[in-house]
Amino acid sequence: MRDDDMTGRNPRLKALDALVGTWALGDPSAPVGTTSFSWLEGGFFLVQRWTVDIAEAPDGIAIIGEDATSGELVQHYYDSRGVARVYQVRLEDGTWRLWRDGPDFWQRFTGTLGEDGTTIAGTWEHSADGSRWEHDFDLLYTRVGD
Repeated sequence: MRDDDMTGRNPRLKALDALVGTWALGDPSAPVGTTSFSWLEGGFFLVQRWTVDIAEAPDGIAIIGEDATSGELVQHYYDSRGVARVYQVRLEDGTWRLWRDGPDFWQRFTGTLGEDGTTIAGTWEHSADGSRWEHDFDLLYTRVGD
């Protein structure tokens, strides 16, 4: 998308351009799924769709955009189990962060974009109380298309 098509957008959204495209999930020689990111027309919302070839892992969709009240970026997450969640989002200095604070449990993701923009190496963590964090799983994204 051209910069002049983005008039009026929260400048934090521009950083999300690094995610646009199609990515293999897991080991690129034997991926366990795919995810894609694309801008909804107008460039105010980034849509992510994923499928996972592991029975216990859900397929889903998420939409990232600006929260009208706070001006911060949020992700609205929906998956094939019927789970709906809202995460805070940041992508700054090559680090992509997603997090949510309770009330049922806390969860966070930190991913590092490779210097060439073709990989994201990340880790999900969870907590029952927001103070003691446990590793949930690692996730590798490898770009396979624009």
